[in-house]
Amino acid sequence: MSQPPDPRFALFLDFDGTLVDIAERPDAIEVEPDLPALLSDLAASLGGALAIVSGRTVADIDGFLRAGDLDICGMHGLERRVAGRFSRPPGLAGIAPQVAALRRAFADRPGVLVEDKEVGVALHWRMAPQAEAEAMAAMADLARELGPGYRIQDGKAVREIVPAASGKGGAIGDLMEQPPYRGRSPVFAGDDHTDEHGFEAVNALGGLSIKLGPGPTAATRRLEDAVAFRRWLRLWAAGRAALADLPAA
Repeated sequence: MSQPPDPRFALFLDFDGTLVDIAERPDAIEVEPDLPALLSDLAASLGGALAIVSGRTVADIDGFLRAGDLDICGMHGLERRVAGRFSRPPGLAGIAPQVAALRRAFADRPGVLVEDKEVGVALHWRMAPQAEAEAMAAMADLARELGPGYRIQDGKAVREIVPAASGKGGAIGDLMEQPPYRGRSPVFAGDDHTDEHGFEAVNALGGLSIKLGPGPTAATRRLEDAVAFRRWLRLWAAGRAALADLPAA
């Protein structure tokens, strides 16, 4: 007989490369039609202990999923909507002049995209791999200009500058201290370098971390890619798969 997901767990999910496949442009991702309902059903089965933890903003994820009842930690945990309440640390300054300068610097580099996150910025070169060295150097220079209140975070064909207070591991740890997450065993799935802090935090809490794709990782379990993970997630939601059966990393 099928059983719903075990309510002893709390589920944390990366977005790009996990819930959706990575696209050439951040705005070109495709959400599978059943995904919002799947996530809502999973959240209900887990008593609300499900959160998306992403480098995107909360508003950006909402725009794709249109699931305003889900908990979301955006900007690598810097901004959060939990139990319907939005929060962001006070005193964060926008960096619009620096973003504008970055746009000017790469205006003649087709395929290099500047993603403005108000209090941070991401530079993407997936469509222009030949620009990687220049892009990384420009972001390193900008990080030095902004000073110790910011840090660099590298991902797949992207380098971000984010406020130093951000971090997926910290966001997961904070949620685990409040209901409905408190007292549960955390599970976190992600695919990128930016997810390693989350894996480490979950491991330290005695939970289960799932790396999607190849490469060295702190995660304890692994699936081949986002497609395989979403297939497994649907089976788990239907009571036809178990966390214990996930392959070791």
